[in-house]
Amino acid sequence: MQRHWIHAWLLLTPAFVFLLAFTHIPALTTLWQSFRTTPRGRRPSRWAGLENYQELISDPIFWKVLGNNIWFAIGTIPTSILIALVMALWVSERLPGRGFVRMAYFTPTVLPMIAVANIWLFFYTPGFGLFDQITGFFGFGQSNVLGSPKTALVGVMVVTIWKEAGFFMIFYLAALQTIPPSLIEAARIEGAGPWTIFRRVTFPLLMPTTLFIGVNAVVNAFRMIDHIFVLTGGGPDNASSLLLYYIYETAFRFWDTSYAASLTVVLLALLALLALGQFFFLDRKVHYK
Repeated sequence: MQRHWIHAWLLLTPAFVFLLAFTHIPALTTLWQSFRTTPRGRRPSRWAGLENYQELISDPIFWKVLGNNIWFAIGTIPTSILIALVMALWVSERLPGRGFVRMAYFTPTVLPMIAVANIWLFFYTPGFGLFDQITGFFGFGQSNVLGSPKTALVGVMVVTIWKEAGFFMIFYLAALQTIPPSLIEAARIEGAGPWTIFRRVTFPLLMPTTLFIGVNAVVNAFRMIDHIFVLTGGGPDNASSLLLYYIYETAFRFWDTSYAASLTVVLLALLALLALGQFFFLDRKVHYK
């Protein structure tokens, strides 16, 4: 028994070392740095206490990008999950060219994020982009989606949904294939229609997958930075800037690493609360006793 215990720990050690080195130690270092000042030149870092957090509370840009991120999450998470579920239900049926349709849905996922952003940058280009070419054919004027404070964030949302829906579809498709056909057949024998079968049988059995996808979608919504780089650069006037992009700018463009550390701590705490909330509120719907 002791040999099995030692063997188990030896197998877990590499993963534990990587987890410690790339997750827990950086998180603790960031937390420590958030209570200190940024070293500049010959001036060393000193203990600052809660100064960085007091500056954060009075920072209007922080509250603006936080609001942007909340709206971004509200707009992208349920939409991408709903589209993924619909696509998975569609391609799980017996239809001609099912393999081609699956590949078409999943293709955006395998493309690099920078490449995706550049493709959509061409779509959005005023006057010359695909969208303006189509609308111009019908006599409409030019549009500047990414250049307007009212539509820039929406434009980024569309790109994110297009990118993530196919990725989430794969998980739903795998979950649908594990549902025993006998359950569906029994429901049909009892006279249940397609909507009743989905609501009473299929979707409840998909709840563990929905929880997994939901947690991933929340994390993705708050770590979005690649598309912002290419599409908008956070503009205009921080209208499309998200929290992680603001952290990047603070740390590497303005070189205020301590303030960026305090922003990172807030981001990590927010993600932890959202993940825990998802697990606690959805636990009864995921596990049946």
